[in-house]
Amino acid sequence: MSLDAAHGYPVVVSDLSVEYPARGPSAAHVALRGVNLRVAPGEVVGLIGSAGSGASTLARVLSGAAFEPVLAGGEVRPVITGGDAMVLGTPLRGVSRRRLNALRFHVGYLAQDAAMRLPADRTVAEIIGEPILERDHRYNRAALATRVATMLDSVRLPLGMLEKFPFELSGGQRQRVALARALVLGPKLLIADQPTAGIDVTVRDAVAGLLTELRAGQAFSAVVISHDVPVLRRVADRLAVLDRGEIVADGTMEEVLDDPLHPYVKALAGAIDDGHAATDDIAPDGHR
Repeated sequence: MSLDAAHGYPVVVSDLSVEYPARGPSAAHVALRGVNLRVAPGEVVGLIGSAGSGASTLARVLSGAAFEPVLAGGEVRPVITGGDAMVLGTPLRGVSRRRLNALRFHVGYLAQDAAMRLPADRTVAEIIGEPILERDHRYNRAALATRVATMLDSVRLPLGMLEKFPFELSGGQRQRVALARALVLGPKLLIADQPTAGIDVTVRDAVAGLLTELRAGQAFSAVVISHDVPVLRRVADRLAVLDRGEIVADGTMEEVLDDPLHPYVKALAGAIDDGHAATDDIAPDGHR
């Protein structure tokens, strides 16, 4: 589908290639090669791939986080070198600061390490409300408090946690706070990178169920990246498989896993048949 024909689709990625430029002794690295992907209105697309597949890079590009003027920890900013990605009608290649800021108002981003990077010196209430105040520091404080409390309740955390600090929370609770923060502006699109990583099975299932409930209630579209196939079965309408920067399969769970052709997808299907829920130990060549 061309970008011109993509109006109405929250996400249309067309022949997208992304590279991390050389920096110091580090050579340039191509993270994405000719990726094509689309997300329909209200659809949740699950994205799975081995370590280094480019999935997190794609998440950063689609969320707009890759184009921030200052990246955390001195990270190298990825560059779109071919094709384009259109998010909510905005082409991202060469996007202006003004258009990017306007776009990010409508895109919620749950980064892979979001739960671990919650500001240690801020309360849960301050963390969840921060995106609102970043856009309007004069926002009515009573309305802000109501919105924050509503979001905390929506992620199934008690209101008594509003004044707690991140160090007082469990890993699962921090992940829910990060999710509430990502959704506080009522985005049209959610980009969630490994939303259930690093938490135990019981909490993982609860977070997966929560994503399903929130999607039904708030009617957003989403791209959810996970190494955990059962999680994606629960939350996603469609599965795309990314291997070494390329989409190697895209369809319903059954279409992708029942008749796999690519070596990585075959290994993925085999791991599931063997009872392995998580597939992050599968190498790009299909070996475990």
